[in-house]
Amino acid sequence: MTDNILITTEARVTTVTIDRQDKKNAITQAMYGAMADAIEEYGQTDTARALILTGAGDMFTAGNDLQDFSIQGSGKSEEMPPVGRFLNAIRDCPKPLIAAVNGPGIGIGLTMLLHCDLVYAGQSATFGAPFVKLGLVPEAGASILLPASVGMAVANDILLAGRTLTADEAHSYGLVARVFADADLMTEVQAIAQSVAQSAPVALRRSKALIRNQKDQIADHMAAEISVFVEQLKSPDFAESVAALMQKRAPNYG
Repeated sequence: MTDNILITTEARVTTVTIDRQDKKNAITQAMYGAMADAIEEYGQTDTARALILTGAGDMFTAGNDLQDFSIQGSGKSEEMPPVGRFLNAIRDCPKPLIAAVNGPGIGIGLTMLLHCDLVYAGQSATFGAPFVKLGLVPEAGASILLPASVGMAVANDILLAGRTLTADEAHSYGLVARVFADADLMTEVQAIAQSVAQSAPVALRRSKALIRNQKDQIADHMAAEISVFVEQLKSPDFAESVAALMQKRAPNYG
């Protein structure tokens, strides 16, 4: 577990908060492990019937902690890394997952939303996936799920050209269900979560299973993505991206 992931449960609603504000809520492998544990427990027990994912402060998440991933990516362990457990957990969770995007969601801060069943944003939220700018490739099934969500042209604008969407743009493209004033976001989302938690639980599970009826196809696509992603973690492009970030300069890919 890690102090950077806060987990609370009240009135059958679990809230998982990414809280590493000094690093813009960038996520480490330890943090992924803690979130995977929480989501797996939520999916396997009846303690809670709705789960909210959100960020602390004015940031949802800046995405992966690149320095942490650079170190982890150099290892040769055959064990599934915590980020893999997290991605499998959000993909396979049988109960509703709700995202409250309280600020910028970058990288996995966008792609994890594609596995959430209800996505709401504060007015100041933004959405971007600058994988190619970091020498990486899309993950979490984003290369198939994002085009299905927002259309191929907009998905390519995000994934290849590095476009960042505003909350209103994300809503207009169907990535976000509703946009609330920043100050009202958590109050509104908690009310929605309470409504979900009070619904018939078996009907909720079965409805989600019907909606998410391409899980096997998504799992296969995610496996293909992660294979390429791991290769890129060991690439000169990614090494240069991390070095440039640490040295606060523009990367030089030659």
